[in-house]
Amino acid sequence: MAGLPYDDRDGYIWMDGVFTPWREAKVHVLTHALHYASSVFEGERAYGGVIYASRRHSERLANSAKIMGFELPVSVDELEAIKAEALAKSGLENAYVRAFAWRGSEMMGVSAQSNTIHLAVAVWAWGDYFADKMKGIRMTHAQWKRPSPESAPSHAKAAGLYMICTLSKHAAENAGYADALMLDYRGHVAEATGANIFFIRDGALHTPTPDCFLNGITRQTAMKLAEARQIEVVERTIMPDELGTFSECFITGSAAEITPVAEIGEFTYKPSHISEALVTDYADLVHRRIPMPA
Repeated sequence: MAGLPYDDRDGYIWMDGVFTPWREAKVHVLTHALHYASSVFEGERAYGGVIYASRRHSERLANSAKIMGFELPVSVDELEAIKAEALAKSGLENAYVRAFAWRGSEMMGVSAQSNTIHLAVAVWAWGDYFADKMKGIRMTHAQWKRPSPESAPSHAKAAGLYMICTLSKHAAENAGYADALMLDYRGHVAEATGANIFFIRDGALHTPTPDCFLNGITRQTAMKLAEARQIEVVERTIMPDELGTFSECFITGSAAEITPVAEIGEFTYKPSHISEALVTDYADLVHRRIPMPA
């Protein structure tokens, strides 16, 4: 299905309680979420017919909704069953799963407290987010910064927070790069446009403290995998002038999985044994060849 527009595919999308033919799963143009970004979502991957860390994603979606001031129309247990059914109905073993909720169209304006909360789950085939991972991707520097948690609900996976990510990734791709490194509002290293970031120096992992961006589920998994290999993990403030002091770099996310980085602007990195080990361990984990480290 790669390359097909997302509104013109075969299959079904679970939407507001029923499986709707893919092409008929639509909302009105005056939906509040389209105008005011009042929506939350999760991106998940299924491997061999099992959604990795599914419940943690469902719980995060429910928490994101609460941060945004609304409740999901189903419980976490019900959402778990819906996602499993949607995956089974898709006929896919390895797939991307998108669960999302949004305010509807009863009210149009900044305030929309009476609007219906809608929920949908879509499943589709999606391969590697970045091809030839061990080659390492090329990144540049983003113009936009992650906002202060006093300025935006930075711990919700809310659609509106991705506006600056889209702007930054488009600018990077237009300049010949795959992604961009974003700083936070203080000028500290934060993350890529849709993934957390790790650096390696003298055999230890260094990663920014997620105090104004998501503490990603894949990020947490990578830290556990590293600790299981007796690799020191240092969570701290990282300044831009440190970028040239690291030997390896990789990003983490449900879509990106664990992907090494070869370049961030003027700084170069050589994906080596630590990055390769964690890429391998993550693949073994999600395919259930090894257990989750304690």
